[in-house]
Amino acid sequence: MSALVRHDVSLLTDHDVYLLKQGNHFRLYEKLGAHPMSVDGLRGTLFAVWAPNAESVSVVGDFNAWDTQRHPLRVRDDGSGIWEGFLPEVGHGQRYKYHIKSRYRGFEVDKGDPFARHWETPPRTASVIWELGSTWQDSDWMSRRGDRNAAGAPISIYEVHLGSWRRDPQDPSRYLDYAELAVLLGDYLHHMGYTHCELLPVMEHPFYGSWGYQCTGLFAPTARYGEPEGLMQMIDQLHRRGIGVILDWVPSHFPGDEHGLAYFDGTYLFEHADPKRGYHPDWNSYIYNYGRNEVRSFLISSALFWLDRYHVDGLRVDAVASMLYLDYGRKPGEWIPNAYGGHEDIEAVSFLRTLNEAVYRDFPDVQTIAEDSTAWPMVSRPAHLGGLGFGMKWKMGWMHDTLSYFSTDPLYRKYHQDKLSFSIWYAFSENYVLPLSHDEVVHGKRSLAGKMPGDDWQKLANLRALYGYMYAHPGKKLLFMGGEFAQWSEWQHDQSLDWQLLESGAHRGVQDWVRDLNHFYRDTPAMHQLDFEQAGFEWIDCHDTENSVVSFLRWSRDRSAAPVLAIFNLTPVPRHNYRLGVPRPGWWHEALNSDASQYGGSGQGNQGGVDAAPVASHGHYHSVVVTLPPLAAVYLVGSHSP
Repeated sequence: MSALVRHDVSLLTDHDVYLLKQGNHFRLYEKLGAHPMSVDGLRGTLFAVWAPNAESVSVVGDFNAWDTQRHPLRVRDDGSGIWEGFLPEVGHGQRYKYHIKSRYRGFEVDKGDPFARHWETPPRTASVIWELGSTWQDSDWMSRRGDRNAAGAPISIYEVHLGSWRRDPQDPSRYLDYAELAVLLGDYLHHMGYTHCELLPVMEHPFYGSWGYQCTGLFAPTARYGEPEGLMQMIDQLHRRGIGVILDWVPSHFPGDEHGLAYFDGTYLFEHADPKRGYHPDWNSYIYNYGRNEVRSFLISSALFWLDRYHVDGLRVDAVASMLYLDYGRKPGEWIPNAYGGHEDIEAVSFLRTLNEAVYRDFPDVQTIAEDSTAWPMVSRPAHLGGLGFGMKWKMGWMHDTLSYFSTDPLYRKYHQDKLSFSIWYAFSENYVLPLSHDEVVHGKRSLAGKMPGDDWQKLANLRALYGYMYAHPGKKLLFMGGEFAQWSEWQHDQSLDWQLLESGAHRGVQDWVRDLNHFYRDTPAMHQLDFEQAGFEWIDCHDTENSVVSFLRWSRDRSAAPVLAIFNLTPVPRHNYRLGVPRPGWWHEALNSDASQYGGSGQGNQGGVDAAPVASHGHYHSVVVTLPPLAAVYLVGSHSP
């Protein structure tokens, strides 16, 4: 029966095998997995899978009634542990798995393909032979995206979970598919002024409630929302609307589902054998063995695959903190020190540096972003300088301090103003993204609006002030869906956002405020151009704790251009005739005021702006006298210098 399989066909060269063994093959998706092709004029599929501890491997699927004997693969004789075989008349759209019989303990299992381009819709678990095909029309975006992703560019990210952003209004149990989302999400992001969207992991995952963070298919978008080309078309359409796409990517852990990577060939192949290294107690999942060269190649190939085949503009790397430290989430005695007796995971650090070097070598116009809550130095500095090589890092400390401050009753905020000023001390040590993410609005933490103190009016006023503070603070911006219109309830992954809230003028006002913040941030160089440089920020006054007022300037690279004065009155008491020093004479235009009636505020403000008088204050020769509305953010834009 083995005549049904040809074993003289391979995509792998000796050089490929050499690179794999060295841990330096980052395009494995071109070599391993299921590849529809023609051999001697006969259509079929070439299969290749890494299973070095298997006694035998065969392909099972619809085409052979899942018979484990009909289509055996043959192991290569080069010590690579790769099993190969070409199956004629097997092709696109057919389901398959690898039946693996291990050398150890008589273990046998049917496994999905680690390199599968498509999977069945969960809870079904078979891989699907798939020949990717899409006609990209985003050449204009791709030619210019380096400018759109640059450190000095405005980057305002809308974080999205595709399955719960919107559901079918006629059938709330039905997810919208990629094609439907392309239109609706593209229209919404364009209207709201976001520059990028970030998708919670779309890689195939068996448990929907994991939000995608427990992946089994690192080379396939989830079939819940359609076929792979659907995601390609969605990204293409977003690019044509001028919107970049960032994917959450999870190289930190994986689930133990039988059809997945765990115990793949009857041994701990992708994971560590010792649970003190290979098992995550916090997440009931397994940790990749970053010291195994083939695993490094597998993971980095996944990262490059999405950048290459799906035109993705960035990768947000999940749970970097858990990768950096061997004792993450563990008690004493539950972890193994490194070779030097420390708690740093040296192999993971090497992996992250190699990952980032590979990404920026092949795709210099994208960004990698670390979700890291630790004080590890130089996360967003080049690997050759001793950094981890990421382009940016989430500023988790800013998020915790800021939400703690804004959750405090305004009566007591004067005792906690350091939570706003402290973040500037380290604001330029990394290239920071300011995240108000999904993690802050689940598991009893309440929604952002729900965290705010006071009655409903005060809650929304506080929320508008929070967003005003976020957009003025140095760093790129990220806001999770629903926050932009002040959703009251926590995020629920199995239902749509509460879009009906927009029938209320108060919630439309918050949405309009975020929209106008996005557009002002994008259109004003002082608000984004020096996000990562000290020269872009200057305190006016961070010491007025008694009034809970904070004020600072944002500058662009061109110091003759108009600066922005951002002022925050974080009590419900209006402040009249409040004097602030400014660096220039002339008219200071009130560009944005979160208390404007159109946003749901009380309508207090400065009637379009104020004139600077030659009265010294706060170290400047001129000053303005302003009205500060209650619980409000006010932006004043100065004149250009002659």
